[in-house]
Amino acid sequence: MKTRVVVAMSGGVDSSVAAALLERQGYEVIGITMCFGLKESDKKRPSCCGIEGIEDARRIAHKLGIRHYVLNFDKILEEKIIKNFISEYLSGRTPNPCIRCNEYLKFGQLLNKAKGLKAEYLATGHYAQIEFDRKKKIFRLKKARDKFKDQSYFLYRITQKQMAHILMPLGNLTKDKVRKLASDLGLSVADKPGSQEICFIPEESYHAFLSRALTRINAEIKPGPILNSRGEILGEHKGIPFYTIGQREGLGIAMGYPLYVTKIDAQNNTIIAGKKEEALSYGLIAGNLSFTDQAIKRAVALSIKIRYNHQEVSSRIIPLGKNRLKAVFSQPQFAVSPGQSAVFYKGEEVIGGGIIEKGLNDAEDY
Repeated sequence: MKTRVVVAMSGGVDSSVAAALLERQGYEVIGITMCFGLKESDKKRPSCCGIEGIEDARRIAHKLGIRHYVLNFDKILEEKIIKNFISEYLSGRTPNPCIRCNEYLKFGQLLNKAKGLKAEYLATGHYAQIEFDRKKKIFRLKKARDKFKDQSYFLYRITQKQMAHILMPLGNLTKDKVRKLASDLGLSVADKPGSQEICFIPEESYHAFLSRALTRINAEIKPGPILNSRGEILGEHKGIPFYTIGQREGLGIAMGYPLYVTKIDAQNNTIIAGKKEEALSYGLIAGNLSFTDQAIKRAVALSIKIRYNHQEVSSRIIPLGKNRLKAVFSQPQFAVSPGQSAVFYKGEEVIGGGIIEKGLNDAEDY
């Protein structure tokens, strides 16, 4: 009897090739497309989450001769992802919804659905690798072969128990190789562009999405002062949710030199702005930690990414207890943003990560 695997099929080239490779390897493949509710604005939605993505996935499944289902994840997307996205911006923080989507939807709800279909594995088109260490009998999450496409940053919250039931067939392939495979296999999505948008935000700025969302929940958004580090008023902001640490555009202040958001004080409805060097941090505090194996229990040297596509920086990690830690960078980093994830690496391996609570800017902090 063939081993059954469910593939998360978005209708894009990556998940389509993942399904094709697994089918060729002799698995019984079932495709599932997560639908997030087809509302009026669907024509503006990223192609991975609208009718186009569903139909592309259905066509690929038909060509491969595999079963395909569309499941509605609209409610859990709203409860676990969108509400958090809005509340974080209201609090002056910058969330990463893709990380929560992986944690709660793909490797939470969808993995449970796969088990309900008596599948041994859930497979995705992520560019990352899961390896089993036979000596230590643990799974290790590692970077993809294609470092330009590596998505391990978004996956740090998956657990040992989950990794035992996850396949990532593209981890050892480059994007160019994946597209060539799609072409060789005659898949209609071989040249389909990848989606770069957040799935629940139409093709527009997140400001417009936030404005509508905040209006819908009757959130009160007030303008307030933009100050410098000495407390002097430089201008007026349009509302805390529309700013993030390191932001330069949209401040509307002429100083003769570039200004950047260096701090957001949601409690006092205040934005602090200054020169680029004022947005540098020498370390950070992170909480809500998650580790791929054992938690860090003593000071250790690791590399950190403070956001996706950010160059890693070697750091000293110091546990603080109560699911928090301090990281001290080997060199200052720009725009350490509360709400984003700090992800810890040891070479190619993901050790874990946490949600940034604050950057350490003053000498007494670190």
